[in-house]
Amino acid sequence: MAEDLVYDFDIHADPGLLANPHARILDMVRNAPPVFWTPRNGGGWVALTHAANYAASRDPETFSSEFVPAEKMKAMLAALPAGAPHIPQPIPITLDPPEHTKYRQPLQKVFSPKTISGLRDSIRALAGELIDAVRPDGGCEFMATVAEPLPVKVFLKMLGLPLDRLPEYRAIVKEHMEAIDTDREGSVQRLQRISAAMRDTILDRKDNPRDDILSLLWQTEIDGQPTTLADMENYGVLLFIAGLDTVMNGMGLAMRGLALDQELQATLRADPKLVNEAAEEMLRRYTFTVPMRVVKRETELAGARMLPGDMLKLFLPGADLDAREFPEPDKYELSRENNVHIAFGVGPHRCLGSHLARVELQVLYEEMLARLPAFRLDPDRPTVFHGGHVIGIEEMHLLWDA
Repeated sequence: MAEDLVYDFDIHADPGLLANPHARILDMVRNAPPVFWTPRNGGGWVALTHAANYAASRDPETFSSEFVPAEKMKAMLAALPAGAPHIPQPIPITLDPPEHTKYRQPLQKVFSPKTISGLRDSIRALAGELIDAVRPDGGCEFMATVAEPLPVKVFLKMLGLPLDRLPEYRAIVKEHMEAIDTDREGSVQRLQRISAAMRDTILDRKDNPRDDILSLLWQTEIDGQPTTLADMENYGVLLFIAGLDTVMNGMGLAMRGLALDQELQATLRADPKLVNEAAEEMLRRYTFTVPMRVVKRETELAGARMLPGDMLKLFLPGADLDAREFPEPDKYELSRENNVHIAFGVGPHRCLGSHLARVELQVLYEEMLARLPAFRLDPDRPTVFHGGHVIGIEEMHLLWDA
């Protein structure tokens, strides 16, 4: 290992990341190697630059999502004793093409732009309710009152899961996300807990279909074969983790960006048609997801020699702050040209839920700006951030003149 490629960075506990994540990430992009090795979090590579992330994301044969090879996983499952509980996998994100493709296909229709567009009015109604509930108070802790319940309730409704179990579901997902690096062996038990929390609803939808994702998936075929309970549990844990954690972090970071930019708020209030562009630039400026890959064959990426079995973090927040791709990356530029950010990833694993996330973010911008006067951060209550594979905000207090 070349010493100049070693850089001390802890994705969960780096002090700079927890103080101001995207300021720390900008500093890393400017001063760390394009791809570096960190001894933290079990040891592994981190791809920082746009070029490195783009190349690795589009090369699943080298940078694989199959942390346990598909054939080995099938053998392990086949060797389980009769009656042993199924070990769910968040499929298809843990598969490579062509297996990945056949399991992704049934989800494409569920998350198509047309399907998601049909949800816009219900998302707007919920956003309006949440914002109106706090408007008279002159302020709120945004994450608990808006950013968490909005996408989580939307997704629970889409899945057909009971809303009254929201706190339980969020606690399970939060535990799983925090332990990905520190307790990989325990992931089986955590995934089984997630699956168990959904099992009654999954089984009910087979015999009593409703207008929800679980019912629709029971009625699809995978590679010409009927969907099995194991397939449903695999899909369930994937959707559960993605839907109950990711978007709320994007919402928190976006609203912080707006709270810090009174001029932008005024511009968007004067011309709401600019909201879609504004949301895209906020996604670039505050990208928040860090997917994982495992190296399958000896290779070189941005001058770093990698060996089979090495772990690689695709640090997408760094990629979207790379000055070689985005001039003056620290500047929020509403009319930025060629804003082809990769906040949702790129390649075969590009985020299936990107259409839903975009609609939720756009609606949130519109409703916050329409229903509240100019809002700002509370100077007496600092924002609390978290690191991890989804970077975001734990606590953020907003103020406005009621």
